[in-house]
Amino acid sequence: MIRVLVADDEPLIRAGIRMILTSADDIDVVAEARNGREAVETARSTAVDVALLDIQMPELDGLTALAEIGRTAPQVRVLILTTFGERENVLRALGHGGAGFLLKDSAPQELIHAVRAAAAGNAYLSPAATRHVVDTLASPAATARGEEARRRLSALTERELQVLALLGEGLSNADAGARLHMSEATVKTYVSRILTKLDCDNRVQAALLARDAGLEPAGG
Repeated sequence: MIRVLVADDEPLIRAGIRMILTSADDIDVVAEARNGREAVETARSTAVDVALLDIQMPELDGLTALAEIGRTAPQVRVLILTTFGERENVLRALGHGGAGFLLKDSAPQELIHAVRAAAAGNAYLSPAATRHVVDTLASPAATARGEEARRRLSALTERELQVLALLGEGLSNADAGARLHMSEATVKTYVSRILTKLDCDNRVQAALLARDAGLEPAGG
């Protein structure tokens, strides 16, 4: 079972998330927290695999709590939940070691998928969050980022670009493998090569780079 901590200052939101997650037969919500400080303390004292943190909470916000959990309970994988998808928050979450970032209006199945991905050691970025981030980047700085991203992606082979494009859509290794008719293990090998070539710490950073470059799956 994947043991989950849900942290949000709104009881109805916590109840809704609990209902969604416990509908999956491999996920158990073992703890809840009403603020960031409680989330950190619970992550330290409870056997938890994945923590879902609201980005806006009293006492400690989600990003600060994420950093504290990373320092004091590094075994816990943290997903950030928010109604906002600004790139700055996404990058801060990744910089603090977050396992992913998704919007509160994501589909229930996406929430379950994100928890499973985080528990498996994969990073997850909601496609909706990614699109929202990209849509807000119509600026000269965004153009410069796009040019730099395309330059970095030029080091990849055609097959690596195909795999990276699917990461940019938020697909897991298994889903990407099914799309490309490859085994999950083969996709994992490609992802490792991609991260090395792009000098990215995790797959979400690589996915953002793919989005900056305008990379889309073939036929997408």
